[in-house]
Amino acid sequence: MTQGAGQGPVVRTATLRDFRVPPYAQVPVQEHGAPPPPQPPAAAGLPDPATAESGHPGNALPEGAYPDGYTPTERDLPVINRGDTVQVPMTVPPVPATAPAAAPGGHTPGPLYVVGDVHGYLDELLVSLRERGLIDAEGHWAAGTARLWFLGDFTDRGPDGIGVIDLVMRLSAEAAAAGGYCKALMGNHELLLLGAKRFADTPVNSGAGTATFQAAWLLNGGQKSDMDRLQDVHLQWMSRLDAVTVQDDHLLLHSDTTAYLEYGQTVEDVNDTVHEILTRNDADECWDLFRKFTKRFAFRDEGGAAAVRELLEAYGGQRVVHGHSPIPYLLGEVGTEDGPDESSGPVVEGPHVYADGLAIAMDGGVTMARKLLVQELPLPD
Repeated sequence: MTQGAGQGPVVRTATLRDFRVPPYAQVPVQEHGAPPPPQPPAAAGLPDPATAESGHPGNALPEGAYPDGYTPTERDLPVINRGDTVQVPMTVPPVPATAPAAAPGGHTPGPLYVVGDVHGYLDELLVSLRERGLIDAEGHWAAGTARLWFLGDFTDRGPDGIGVIDLVMRLSAEAAAAGGYCKALMGNHELLLLGAKRFADTPVNSGAGTATFQAAWLLNGGQKSDMDRLQDVHLQWMSRLDAVTVQDDHLLLHSDTTAYLEYGQTVEDVNDTVHEILTRNDADECWDLFRKFTKRFAFRDEGGAAAVRELLEAYGGQRVVHGHSPIPYLLGEVGTEDGPDESSGPVVEGPHVYADGLAIAMDGGVTMARKLLVQELPLPD
């Protein structure tokens, strides 16, 4: 289900509640030369999590108080404050001894893996990567020539988004040295964080009045500790991420929307257009990109398979693999802001295949106390 933006002649200044979950818009970053190499992980242990705040401003919005074009993400979760968190811990919680061996060395491409939305849950990510044999007990690349793609949404809602980014950047260098690679796509929360940093409280035209990236970021799980630790190298890395890619007959993208087609009819065109928008440094243009790429559920209901085929015909591949929409929402059991408690609903054990078998959903719902998915492709029969 894809929703269009409202076009009514609204002339007012909207309140924060109007912009709880907008689409993402990547934001250009001033270049400061080549980014420095990733730093080694910190040796400190993780601090004890603080109790969640009950007064998060998104927790008590009245039903129906959303602008035209609004598309909900997961239910509002309280902001988690953990103070100063380490970037990458040196040790990983133990996992079963049945974790697969690292991919063998060689010149042929190694196995392909994808990772769903992480949203700052660094500990859960480390465990999931270790379970797949992609990292060792110290959190270093252990998969040889394996190929690893993250589908976006590294930050917000969880406690350590910057730690997640630092980990992915470091693994990228370690994987390349081993003959494999670790790469990432742009998620709507990367666009949101970039916008909050770049444009802050600059008003943008939203279709429902006046919005700001800063307000939207805070209402969608923005963490002060992430903003405090955000550096130029993180901004540059995020701003250069591609939006779509085709790997082994799989079309990888973050959002389950056809809005990508508005930015180009080839993979190269889409990625070039997104990068150009970010470089132009126009807040309204970036907001529009953000708004469109936060739409969801295009593949879920009647006509969903046709929407997937439209993307595949344009960009290639035999299946779409995406994050963004939590699998419990796609299953229709947890799907509204006023729905049942997050602890209820379906148990997520792995990716969700739907739309006549053409779409694979990878957001297991880690922000809803469910599973952070790391999956080898193609899926087993």
